Amino acid sequence: MTDYITNIIICYEKNIIKVKQEGRALQYVKEQTPELCLEAVKQNGWALQYVKEQTYELCLEAIKQNGMAFAYVKEQTYELCLEAIKQNGKALFCVKEETYELCLEAVKKCGMALLYVKESYVKEQTYELSLKAVKNDGRVLEFVKEQTYEICLEAVQQNGHSLKFVKEQTYELCLKAVKKDGWALQYVKEQTYELYLEAVKKSGQAIQLVKEQTPELCLAAVKQDGFSLQYVKEQTYELCLEAVKQKGIALQCVKVQTDEICLAAVQNCREALQYVNKICLEAVKQYLLSLSKVTANIY
Repeated sequence: MTDYITNIIICYEKNIIKVKQEGRALQYVKEQTPELCLEAVKQNGWALQYVKEQTYELCLEAIKQNGMAFAYVKEQTYELCLEAIKQNGKALFCVKEETYELCLEAVKKCGMALLYVKESYVKEQTYELSLKAVKNDGRVLEFVKEQTYEICLEAVQQNGHSLKFVKEQTYELCLKAVKKDGWALQYVKEQTYELYLEAVKKSGQAIQLVKEQTPELCLAAVKQDGFSLQYVKEQTYELCLEAVKQKGIALQCVKVQTDEICLAAVQNCREALQYVNKICLEAVKQYLLSLSKVTANIY
């Protein structure tokens, strides 16, 4: 009898260790206890699907660990719905009875949850729901049924690429978009010099999207990202120098190297040495040698 009880205790302790390491191991436990189940869902909310007798506490702990575990809750309550959504807005997908408040919490947490707002419960997207959604994720603008200037503005300020989904572009919206992400320039229907400039100031390599390059635009681009030099149609000494000052290894993009450009590149990044051509290599070596002597004298 004693051995039997001892074996049960040992087996139970082993099971506790297993579910603490991986909650889904609960599926292999023949004799479940509330404590075992609790440890399992605390470790991995998805373990709720293997719980034979669900309780409010077990469901709550499971969705606290993973909001999407709400999919396995047998008896939904408003409190459990709210907790799941607060943990993961996409849990709205699993809610049987949506309310405006639940939808609002969901889009605050995850903008894409706007896709799961059921028309049978919330007949139409409200201004507030859409606004909260795009504030969280600008890309949701694609799914907003009724766009307004304010909604579009929030969207492009959160994600410049959401300009792609703006039905009625304005200069101000385009400006906000390229200031957020220079690559949003590709979605601008009516491009201007000012928009070009703001775009390359934010994302230097967006210079490749510019139809008519100017020295000023190219300079702004390489100052933001030295690698932008590879997309500059007409390289100049000044542009190359600024490029390698910003990013030494941009030396590999320089078509015509000079001692000054190579030195500036190596000063910025020693790895640039591998891109120095044979003509300039001696000057760079002399610089590094003199630098090592100065350092030696200091120490």
